[in-house]
Amino acid sequence: MMKDEFRKFISNFPFLTSDEAEIIVENTELREFSKGDILLNEGSISTNCYAVIRGCVREYYIKDGLEKTTGFFTEGQSVNSFSSYTNQVPSKHFLECSEDSLLTIGNQSLVDQMCERIPRLMEFIKNEVEKDAGALQERMATFMTSSPEERFSDLMDNNPSLLNRVPQHQIASYLGVTPESLSRIKKRNHQKKG
Repeated sequence: MMKDEFRKFISNFPFLTSDEAEIIVENTELREFSKGDILLNEGSISTNCYAVIRGCVREYYIKDGLEKTTGFFTEGQSVNSFSSYTNQVPSKHFLECSEDSLLTIGNQSLVDQMCERIPRLMEFIKNEVEKDAGALQERMATFMTSSPEERFSDLMDNNPSLLNRVPQHQIASYLGVTPESLSRIKKRNHQKKG
């Protein structure tokens, strides 16, 4: 069942032959996680990288005793703590499953093994890492230069289902507002559309 879901996910990468896709499916660890499961604790050194096949993972920091959500990762997105994983230093954030999730679990050894068997994969991985880095840079720039209303509009344009998938206080934190301010923003947004 899990492998079938992963096969369907892999079929979104048409540059892979069916034999190459099957090599990846057979050699990739898949695991189901429950809502609330912690993938990485603050202070731990990241040893794994993940990809979301089904579900949602949240990245957050604890600042002054409060959770500050900095990212959500849903189907098709990779979830990594690059600074901790690459430099083997303690993580400054947490990664937590916001929903029951099916994730791939990888590490450098697996990546090296797959790239040895499928050499074209290295270029794909490089492009995906660059794409993720660019998306993160854009997300940070947008957050720094936009109003809470603009951030909410951006969320509605790019990932509207998130509003029904995670608690509203986490959405508010992600947008940099209080839950009460998020309610007002949603109400104004609804009135504009009505």
